[in-house]
Amino acid sequence: MNEALNKQTAVPQADFDWEAYEKGSTYGEVSKENLIETYDQSVSKISDNEVVMGKITTLNKREVVINIGYKSDGVVSMNEFRYNPNLKAGDEVEVYIESQEDKKGQLILSHRKARAFHAWNKVTAAFESGETVTGHVKCRTKGGMIADVFGIEAFLPGSQIDVKPVRDYDIFVDKTMEFKIVKINPDFKNVVISHKALIEDELEQQKKDIIAKLEKGQVLEGIVKNITPYGIFVDLGGVDGLIHITDLSWGRVAHPEELVQLDEKLNVVILDFDDEKKRIALGLKQLTPHPWDTLDANLKIGDIVKGKVVSMADYGAFVEIAPGVEGLIHVSEMSWTQHLKSAQDFVKAGDEVEAVILALDRDDRKVSLGIKQLKPDPWESIVDKYSVGSKHTAKVCNFTNFGVFVEVEAGVEGLIHISDLSWTRKFRHPSEFTEVGANIEVQVLEIDKDNRRLSLGHKQLEENPWDVFETIFTVGSIHEGTIIDLLEKGAVIALPYGVEGFATPKHLVKEDGSQAQPEEKLSFKVIEFNKDSKRIILSHSRIFEDERREAKKGKEKEKEVDAEAAVVDSGTEKEKKKSTRKSKSESKEELPAQPPFMEKTTLGDISELAELKEKLEENKE
Repeated sequence: MNEALNKQTAVPQADFDWEAYEKGSTYGEVSKENLIETYDQSVSKISDNEVVMGKITTLNKREVVINIGYKSDGVVSMNEFRYNPNLKAGDEVEVYIESQEDKKGQLILSHRKARAFHAWNKVTAAFESGETVTGHVKCRTKGGMIADVFGIEAFLPGSQIDVKPVRDYDIFVDKTMEFKIVKINPDFKNVVISHKALIEDELEQQKKDIIAKLEKGQVLEGIVKNITPYGIFVDLGGVDGLIHITDLSWGRVAHPEELVQLDEKLNVVILDFDDEKKRIALGLKQLTPHPWDTLDANLKIGDIVKGKVVSMADYGAFVEIAPGVEGLIHVSEMSWTQHLKSAQDFVKAGDEVEAVILALDRDDRKVSLGIKQLKPDPWESIVDKYSVGSKHTAKVCNFTNFGVFVEVEAGVEGLIHISDLSWTRKFRHPSEFTEVGANIEVQVLEIDKDNRRLSLGHKQLEENPWDVFETIFTVGSIHEGTIIDLLEKGAVIALPYGVEGFATPKHLVKEDGSQAQPEEKLSFKVIEFNKDSKRIILSHSRIFEDERREAKKGKEKEKEVDAEAAVVDSGTEKEKKKSTRKSKSESKEELPAQPPFMEKTTLGDISELAELKEKLEENKE
């Protein structure tokens, strides 16, 4: 061995450059250049912003080491490979060279940018060919999810995740799934993907097989897929059918959620479908007997039943007396005592009530109910309690133009006609006499039990004062009155004893020619009295007109007396003259007498004509 070592003893290099060695260089100038050239030839030629293939040497949960044949390996974050859970050492991947050397001399690579470099071409090709692509769901967003496909962020709508409605999107985050590209926008680089489309393709054949076997009346098992206010959608194994809310139960259903839940399994019956079998109508209640078929056979008219108010209308309330069996309580059958405008004033939905069966038709499946029949009808004893002529205290309920409706007891109302309110006053509306809620004394005038009508009077509680007024307000009598209302055709005048009279406009003219005004107090003469129609016609102007007429008659009487005296004196003088003329004419011939028609009209005749003219004028008025 020593011999071998001796044989391999190093021999000093004759041309060794000791000066270069002292300066730190172990090679001469020629050998250094050769070494650098040889090294450069062994390293791959790369440049920034270039996509190259690399080989994974090692990887862990945080990073992946990739060899691209450069002087150093590059490191890529494991997050960029989340779309590929099967990644392993030895796999070749594309990387994008961001920088050959950072501050630490590290080669900077990006797998995501490398994928994006050619991603749009891949997306376009996959969209046109309809091929399936793989992507990684990154996060939720408004209306759906964001998934990484070829390094591009694609939108996955919530409606395209599954054939069934998705209620929890979070369960898909960080999952790698297969998709089908359904829409792209080259201008904005937008991509829309669908996972549902892949499932639908698989189910399409199953759907065709199921539809081909559908028949009306067939009972199938399905799963509740969706619930809406108008019904539920049931998945029959690839094809959907609708159970309308009216076909869920024989009874009333406010919302389908009262009966079913999502993902619940149900047995349903096929009711109908269109020619292409794309719309399938299903039923649930049809699997059970109709409630009317199981209704108690002993139930009859007059029986008392209990039920729950399930629906309301203005005209009545619907009460469920058995599951699926409803009866109507009309608003008129709710109360003897209350006048209801709407049934909601008496009961409301959800109330538990008792009612009497008024009508029952099993063939038409109708039942009429009543509540007021549970209490006695107050009109049954109306004749005994409110005989004609009896007096009572009533409460004013309502007004009409022709009278007052009053309540003598709960459920018993009567009418006081406006003409039966007062003997002396006339009202344009009953509200001038009383008010709603006030008490009023009444007398029963007439009873119509069959039509439930009660005629009442108020003025009949007092004696008819017109028997007395007939002796007071005689024609020609004068009374003080106050004008209380001025109308187009005349005025209403308040007279003593609470009675009213009426005067036309021409009888309201005062002596000075002016017209009488409201609230003015004047004297009036009665020119007409009608007891039957309770009418008194008055005149103020007639008072001074009659006075003038009487004064005129007095003057004419005086003139007549003076005229008669003058005639007597004239006769005496004539006799004297006649005797004188007779004595003088004895010797003359006697003249002929004056004809009777030439006799002159006396003042007395004029007076009689004037009186006749006045009587004619009075009769005319």
